[in-house]
Amino acid sequence: MSMEESIRAADILARTARLAADYPFVGLQTIGYSVLGRALFTLSMGRGAPQVYINATHHGNEWITSLLVLRYFEAYAKAVQTGGDIAGTPASDLFYGTTLFLTPLVDPDGMDIALSQAPPDVMAAARQLSLTQPAVPFPQGWKANATGTDLNLNYPAGWDTARELKAAQGVTEPGPRDYVGTAPLSAPESRAVYDFTRAKDFRLILAYHTQGEVIYWRYGTQDPPDAERIGRRLAAASGYALEDTPYQSAFAGYKDWFIQAFNRPGYTVEAGRGQNPLPLSQLDNMYEKNAPLLTAALLSAMEL
Repeated sequence: MSMEESIRAADILARTARLAADYPFVGLQTIGYSVLGRALFTLSMGRGAPQVYINATHHGNEWITSLLVLRYFEAYAKAVQTGGDIAGTPASDLFYGTTLFLTPLVDPDGMDIALSQAPPDVMAAARQLSLTQPAVPFPQGWKANATGTDLNLNYPAGWDTARELKAAQGVTEPGPRDYVGTAPLSAPESRAVYDFTRAKDFRLILAYHTQGEVIYWRYGTQDPPDAERIGRRLAAASGYALEDTPYQSAFAGYKDWFIQAFNRPGYTVEAGRGQNPLPLSQLDNMYEKNAPLLTAALLSAMEL
């Protein structure tokens, strides 16, 4: 059995809870539940007024991003505890200058389906849904939640346009990827992230995905104040390119909605390259590039 085959969403959730238990200055809350009733855990750390939000694994087969952001959060917490640095910056500066919130696993059910770790009845139902898109390999091509909605196409930012674009590509019903849902926020996971965001005052958000080592920074022509400048800083820190989102994918995502709703800097970070799910062998390289990026994001929020 490969290491990838032994990973489950439960491991990510347990690691998330353990971080809050290990560090008394780390908070833990449940912002909602998945289709199958899994808690959507969110960590918090810091004492500063500027709030920053990071989330990962909106898509089940991009679960490596959960490991990436949890590695950073744990390294940051350890540096706070020991008085150390994180990516060359004193952790105490970030801790007292910002408050970081992290939802490492938005789609736990989809993660388990992509890894063939979901219960047999769930796997059978997902396999049936996958027949609507026979070109998508099953289960490794599974990006959706347990009922076949692509969570990052379920936000109220050009959702009708996204539905039209995906229909033109032949996707009109639940399946392994690209189905926008019956309405904006029809999926409990995207609704939970939406409600949590509305309840906070995030100055900057990062949504982690995989594919391309690129940072997408605006929604349509909407250019929030300081967004391009900060985006260039994140790109310089990581070596990733800063680009506009391709039109076919430029609607109904979390980053799109955040920018539309708040006119503040929001970024989709596409970490890694290759075919999803990316192998664990990429994780160390991804962390080396993203630890400076994440630190730069926190520093940037302090300046807004």
